[in-house]
Amino acid sequence: MTAYLLERAWLGDSFRDDVLVEVEQGRFTAVTPDADPPRAVPVRGLVVPGLANTHSHAFHRALRGRTQRERGTFWTWRDQMYDVAARLDPETYLAVARATYREMAAAGITCVGEFHYLHHQPDGTPYADPNEMGLALVQAALEAGIRITLLDTLYLSSGFGAPPQGAQVRYSDGSVGAWAARVDRLEAAHVGTAVHSVRAVPAADLGAVAAVVGDRPFHVHLSEQVAENDGCLEAYGVTPTRLLDDHGLLGPAATLVHATHLTDDDIALIGAARAFVSFCPTTERDLGDGIGPSRRLHDAGARLTLGSDSHAVIDLFEEMRAVELDERLATQQRGHWTAAELVTAATTDGHASLGWDDAGAIAVGQRADLVVLDPTSARTAGTGRDENTVVFAAAAEDVRRVMADGRWIVEDGDRAAIGRALDEVIGRIWE
Repeated sequence: MTAYLLERAWLGDSFRDDVLVEVEQGRFTAVTPDADPPRAVPVRGLVVPGLANTHSHAFHRALRGRTQRERGTFWTWRDQMYDVAARLDPETYLAVARATYREMAAAGITCVGEFHYLHHQPDGTPYADPNEMGLALVQAALEAGIRITLLDTLYLSSGFGAPPQGAQVRYSDGSVGAWAARVDRLEAAHVGTAVHSVRAVPAADLGAVAAVVGDRPFHVHLSEQVAENDGCLEAYGVTPTRLLDDHGLLGPAATLVHATHLTDDDIALIGAARAFVSFCPTTERDLGDGIGPSRRLHDAGARLTLGSDSHAVIDLFEEMRAVELDERLATQQRGHWTAAELVTAATTDGHASLGWDDAGAIAVGQRADLVVLDPTSARTAGTGRDENTVVFAAAAEDVRRVMADGRWIVEDGDRAAIGRALDEVIGRIWE
């Protein structure tokens, strides 16, 4: 057992001073505020639980600074993404994911939901181990020191029944049955399920998907683009949300990623289902997707989580902040989200959406994750040392130390090595 005295820590509803935490076998066994122990390791700074990144495509990190160079659209960005996808093999996939997850760790992220669809060889042929690419991601997270929920993703169509094209052939297992059989062989601790989108899986297959999902976490891109909604209405006569609900895929274990262009009926359905919604504001603004109705979804009953998606930025503090600021832009009003609600989205609810109900809080029995922020940086100094500092002032660069499962995985000064690793592997991908 190791005891730490946290100078100032978030305990779920407020910050408390001098919080004594005892850690044994990777979990908190005691949490005592206002303590004055004779022996404990001091932890100076503003301390919050580990953050959960609920939506990641690790290989998209290779696109940062490149896809922003021209005007384009979401669809031209997608062509550049396909170019990177076609270049990867298990070795480079492991390397870029490991470096990306280390960047996440340095930003305070202790758990990632990896939305994984890059399954097969470039010509669509399975590897000798058909899960080799997925296992590379699991290994990358292990080496980076963070937890992963591998969201193994079904992808059958280039759009509303059309066959996969180009790099998409790597994504497809050919049928729901083949996908389910491969997932069943996946030997990893935390495996969830996903459908890429209603574009990529025909409606006739969604009922079979629901039978496979069971009680595992289920994630899906939903209504990210107006064109997706239009295509769904043309093909099936309903919105993507209604289509999922009609096939039993809208429930409390579901996470709807983006959820940007929704009707009033969509919002009511999502709220009634108590589904999670994963907002990724830095990606949504980078791609020009639009601003989703985050507060209306929350008020209807949905639970907000946050992701970095394409990794234009890896900074969940910015994602938290952007949810509120984007609502202000959309409505020309302030004060939609409290800082406490946004911290909950990034911690407790984020972990829950990935199947980790025992993480995201500094509490007895929870996994011992700690993120130590500098409260006197040029960004955070004088901001109050409370949850508003975390949401409206802090940035990933203010993270000084990170603990995951009772082990310190990031120390101040690790960023230079992380940057060098990213530079080396992304350089190899673009050679």
